[in-house]
Amino acid sequence: MTTAHLIGVPLDLGGNRRGVDMGPSSIRIAGIAERLAALGVAVTDKGDVPSPLPETKGPGDPRKRYVKEIAKVCQRLYQTSLATVQQGALPIVLGGDHSLGAGSVAATSTWLKARGEAVGLIWVDAHADINSPATSPSGNVHGMPLAALLGREPAELARISGPEPAVRPEHTVLVGIRNLDDREKEIVKAAGVHAFTMKDIDRLGIAEVMDRALAAASTGTGGVHVSFDLDVCDPSIAPGVGTAVKGGLDYREAHFVMEAVAESGRMVALDLVEVNPALDVRNATAELATELALSAFGKRIL
Repeated sequence: MTTAHLIGVPLDLGGNRRGVDMGPSSIRIAGIAERLAALGVAVTDKGDVPSPLPETKGPGDPRKRYVKEIAKVCQRLYQTSLATVQQGALPIVLGGDHSLGAGSVAATSTWLKARGEAVGLIWVDAHADINSPATSPSGNVHGMPLAALLGREPAELARISGPEPAVRPEHTVLVGIRNLDDREKEIVKAAGVHAFTMKDIDRLGIAEVMDRALAAASTGTGGVHVSFDLDVCDPSIAPGVGTAVKGGLDYREAHFVMEAVAESGRMVALDLVEVNPALDVRNATAELATELALSAFGKRIL
């Protein structure tokens, strides 16, 4: 029987629009624990990692706003997620903004490195999240976690799992990106990661893209961490997200991503992030996040 731990991270410091701190609760309200249990998953809810409100802290450096507080939350998440995988359970991290990925992925990396293995990462997102404080026009840290995981800035997030980068570019795959400025496109290319845009998905089809993504993230790794930002989905099916961008994955494409992950048998950790109930319609986005989790754990239509 698969064992999973739910870990809430009500982190609302990495972006501009408030409300993602309520994301973990909204996904719980959608019944993620009960519905996974009905699939045969042994679920334990570990509660929430403490996260401060922006109103109680100063933003600090405008190039990486709230980074010290974000790093503390990510360090707590790192310890909680690491304990989960060391106990043989699969962490399901509920967000909260995507800067939390600097902690969750680092934990998976540390666990696998201790076994002499590397982590594969599939980052499903409308955005590349690979900016640095020097390149970010906003200073919003939720646009920087992948850069940190690859060993770049911000340093506060890049060293959570130690001096070495948490992930290698050849094992890192971006899926669904579509909202990049020219400089970000250059950064993605220079980083050496695998990147599949929405145009690639239109051209190749989601099945071919996921075949390639899983091959890249699985080859030479001990398992795959899936970090799924709900803004990768089109706003017509996911209206309640931190940064909505038109032209995203439709309902079937989003589920196919998770179904392919389940069929691969390679997933060792899952993030579901950027659910913002303040912008949602009847908890539709949290409901979608829950359904996607079920697909990632093997639920099928037939």
